[in-house]
Amino acid sequence: MIHQSPLKVVCLVVIFIISSSFTGGNSSVKLARLKYSGGGDWYVSPTSLPNLIQFCNQNLGTHIAEEEDPVEVGSPELFNYPWVHITGHGNMFFTDTESKNLRNYLIAGGFLNINDSYGMDKFIRREMKKVFPELDFIELPYTHALYHSAYDFSTGLPKIHEHDNKPAQGFGLIYEGRLICFYNYECDLGDGWENPEIHKDSPEKRTKALQMGANIIKYAFGN
Repeated sequence: MIHQSPLKVVCLVVIFIISSSFTGGNSSVKLARLKYSGGGDWYVSPTSLPNLIQFCNQNLGTHIAEEEDPVEVGSPELFNYPWVHITGHGNMFFTDTESKNLRNYLIAGGFLNINDSYGMDKFIRREMKKVFPELDFIELPYTHALYHSAYDFSTGLPKIHEHDNKPAQGFGLIYEGRLICFYNYECDLGDGWENPEIHKDSPEKRTKALQMGANIIKYAFGN
């Protein structure tokens, strides 16, 4: 009998969940939003993920449950989700236990999507250093597969929200050769995923935001 470490078993479970969401038609597969402390509004843009999920199910043939779940950074429930989303404006804080849990989740095969709604850059960079002290965010080249997994974005991220009127940038954390986290900065894809009446983005801008979001999901799911 082969004995596997708990983290190895968790890794196999996460990979199975990721695969089944594309191939198995299992609508119980869910995405999650990370709930964090520190005062930032982790709950902002409530229509964003449901709209992205609907877009993926309709256009990529995914089988993802229509509603997201909130999950705390330090919860063992984190391992039930193949893809988790974190967003907000301003401060956030991870305890040592939360940082270790998030690290184990990402090493085990999970994927973290970070959306800077505005003003969270210095905080998310600080907290992710607790999770992976040995890693730095690197800007992904426009040739990276994430920008071409379902739709082609030959010049990288689309600019959705003006923020400080800087160019949109896509950063990643790479662990042992695998992209485990994608961070969109000066872009705010979540703005474009929301219901059209909220930000009054043009149909073209919303489509680009949803297509880019679909790219992130398809890349993370390995299809």
